[in-house]
Amino acid sequence: MTIYALSSGPGISGIAVVRISGKETFRAIKLLTGKDPPKPRVASLRKINKINTYELIDECIIICFPGPESYTGEDMAEIQVHGSKAVVDALHSSLSDIENCRLAEPGEFTKIAFQNGKINLLKAESIADLISSETEIQRQQAIKIMNGKSADQFNFLREKLLKMLSHIEAKIDFPDEDLPNNILDEIKNSSDEIITKIRKILNDKKVGERIREGFKIAIIGPTNAGKSSLINHLSNRDVAIVSEIAGTTRDVIETHLNIDGYPVIISDTAGIRDSKDEIEKKGIKLSLNRAEESDLKLVVVDAKSTDFTDVLKDLLDENAILVVNKSDLLKKDIDPEIKKTNHVLISIKENKNIEELILKIKNNLKNKFLTSDDIFITRERHRQHLQQCLDHLNNFNQKKEIEDYDKAAEDLRLATRHLGMIVGQVDVEEILGSIFNDFCIGK
Repeated sequence: MTIYALSSGPGISGIAVVRISGKETFRAIKLLTGKDPPKPRVASLRKINKINTYELIDECIIICFPGPESYTGEDMAEIQVHGSKAVVDALHSSLSDIENCRLAEPGEFTKIAFQNGKINLLKAESIADLISSETEIQRQQAIKIMNGKSADQFNFLREKLLKMLSHIEAKIDFPDEDLPNNILDEIKNSSDEIITKIRKILNDKKVGERIREGFKIAIIGPTNAGKSSLINHLSNRDVAIVSEIAGTTRDVIETHLNIDGYPVIISDTAGIRDSKDEIEKKGIKLSLNRAEESDLKLVVVDAKSTDFTDVLKDLLDENAILVVNKSDLLKKDIDPEIKKTNHVLISIKENKNIEELILKIKNNLKNKFLTSDDIFITRERHRQHLQQCLDHLNNFNQKKEIEDYDKAAEDLRLATRHLGMIVGQVDVEEILGSIFNDFCIGK
């Protein structure tokens, strides 16, 4: 089956790129232009017409990529037309009239590239991350993974497991033969090395996922302290309703921000206070849950009322910044106890010390995102497979101590399989759909 789709963004644009891949690609080009396809990888100006009627659709640039030297590994072409909806729709309509030619599903071009061995599964996922990246650090992470260091490391560990497995299976096949001591020592050392390496990768404080999904910041504090005003100020727009009436915010309100290149999800939460209103009480419970799940808490209090409840005191840990708002109304120095905390005095009304608060947030972000390793876990499925690999290796270490070789070999097979599933070295059809469905159509 030959597939086609708009690969550039939808909407009006100067240029739109329609991609075609499959056995009928060059036949489709001939039917659209009435001429043989242009030379491979040479941009050629052609007129494209509606099939059968020969009505002109547009003048375009066509580039052909014969397989297997193409992105998908199949015969492939890109048609660059003027970026109007009418032109793209007319081109799509003509392509749909060609036998065995249909509109591509989300991520299908990249899925075919993976199935044809052009890319591994980690690179496929990093391509999706690069397309959806909104901040510089997200782009950098996607590029690092696309360069293949993570995949190379996982493949290296998998090869070591396969070598260990071959020695164990040799013992099973030839039970009367004793394995040399140096082979047994090598198996044990390799097992310990891989366990240490995987533990180090897993002990990453979820940096990769934070970069990909966003660093979570919860704004929390008592009612009327200025939490909603703060999220509006940081967002440069009215995200939350601001009112002098206490308890206005009852649900968690989120906004995505780019702070100095770092992706951030900031949540405005319901004010913490004693309330008899059932809806407000549920909102307060949601607030405390969000604070517990966040990477950083901005505990906002009113400068005129800094008496802390036990709940607020518990929130002021190492992952919190105390934000004392309405400092323009202060007539005296703040409480000495507050000075001991990680705090900043601000006035949203007078735009005072907001930059100092943002700097504190930036420094916190930088500390969270520090990593010396080139291997990033960017998805929960990577973490689960690594953890399951580690579990099977720990089981393997226990079994080989009592020479239970058959079961030990099975643990090694399962450990190897889980490593392989990260990069797509085994049959992973059951997970391909969920991965590639996250792509945009045309990629």
